[in-house]
Amino acid sequence: MKRGKGDKKGTKNRDVSGQVVPLTEPVVVATGIVGTRSWIGGLFTRSSRRQDKSIDYTLSPLQEERLLKLQDRLLVPFEETRIDHQESLKALWNAAFPNVSLTGLVTEQWKDMGWQGPNPSTDFRGCGFIGLENLLFSARTYPVCFRRLLLKQKGDRAKWEYPFAVAGINISFMLIQMLDLQNSPKPKCLPGMNFLKLLEEDENAFDVLYCIAFAMMDAQWLAMHASYMEFNEVLQATRNQLERELSLEDIHRIQDLPAYNLLFQ
Repeated sequence: MKRGKGDKKGTKNRDVSGQVVPLTEPVVVATGIVGTRSWIGGLFTRSSRRQDKSIDYTLSPLQEERLLKLQDRLLVPFEETRIDHQESLKALWNAAFPNVSLTGLVTEQWKDMGWQGPNPSTDFRGCGFIGLENLLFSARTYPVCFRRLLLKQKGDRAKWEYPFAVAGINISFMLIQMLDLQNSPKPKCLPGMNFLKLLEEDENAFDVLYCIAFAMMDAQWLAMHASYMEFNEVLQATRNQLERELSLEDIHRIQDLPAYNLLFQ
């Protein structure tokens, strides 16, 4: 399978100060979440936004229940020694490459899915187990869309493509920040508050929104004729579009989002 340079072991990139750093170098960004500098920290250090802390509102009992459940998911780290986490990782491989046997949990094969190295567990530190849950949900719920994105089946692709799996981790991380799910008892931003309406209608709203965001990111990638080094700009454009859609007044269900149809193209 063709991979861009960004998928190769030892690839380096530049941080915002211009210093060359490896993709796997950990960094604590402004929000206090640990991620990789080039693929997680670099984007959100620059794109953090002020939020109106004066906004207050009351959650319905169902909203509160589902929000707490979602926030609990955010606290679960990926642990490579846990059997259930290992099984979830294997399930992701089988969904992605059903006709290819996985030789081990640490193997160069993982690079074919777009992980940065032979051990995917090192890429989960940015957002934890929910990053894997999101990828699995996408594979199981929208398999046609999942494979289209994984195999880069649509459009005029760049010579240096974004690595699929690590891009997925970044999208999970972006949504957590955009919806203000981690740094306050309840969201204080308009997209986050409107998201709670969607969550009340569908307990899987976060996972479905993840799938929409991934499809939207790929569409932005193609529209911008982007290459590997422009991934941060593409993800920022995706975030901007999602924020606009989640701020619309007539959005009451996840299916009401204009970008929902991207899952079926």
